[in-house]
Amino acid sequence: MTFIVGLGGGIGSGKTAASDHFEALGVSVIDADLASRAVVEKGRPALKRITEHFGPEALTNAGELDRAYLRTQVFSSPEKKVWLEALLHPLIAEEINRGLNNAISTYAILVSPLLVESGQYQRTQRVLIIDAPEHLQSARACARDGNSVEQVQSIMKAQVGRASRLAVADDVILNDDSLSSLHRAVDRLHKQYLELAKAEGSD
Repeated sequence: MTFIVGLGGGIGSGKTAASDHFEALGVSVIDADLASRAVVEKGRPALKRITEHFGPEALTNAGELDRAYLRTQVFSSPEKKVWLEALLHPLIAEEINRGLNNAISTYAILVSPLLVESGQYQRTQRVLIIDAPEHLQSARACARDGNSVEQVQSIMKAQVGRASRLAVADDVILNDDSLSSLHRAVDRLHKQYLELAKAEGSD
């Protein structure tokens, strides 16, 4: 069985920068966000089910999922949110499992924006949280996505708090410095995870 490190963190914390560097080091990275997009791609059964349930308005002119429309529907109705999650969560879990099963490195990274909220961390052998002060999270997210401070603040409030993330962490990188500093921290943990994975494999 593959040794799995769960990688999480709030918006603007630097999860992607960290996972990109792990990937550059030759580690198989499975991205839960990409899995959630893959299951609703054009031609996939889930997209047909969503269209039947929410109507043709759930599709763009190109026949792809209209995420903005779906978001407004889900936010306005708890029942619709429950229905959508019941459809997608098992499919996303399958997609993640497929990626983990196909991992070819000594250990694999499961990166997820909902690592703690979804309970995905429970299927990992190690949890790494990328942490950052909230003012830095907000500034980075605004610069990256072009969102307003208010939009970013509302996303941060909807996410699980820093204390809850840190409570399940085995390892924490405080990403409040340069990108090269983040890379050095990832390099150190990479060596540690290789040793841990090899030790578990020899048990």
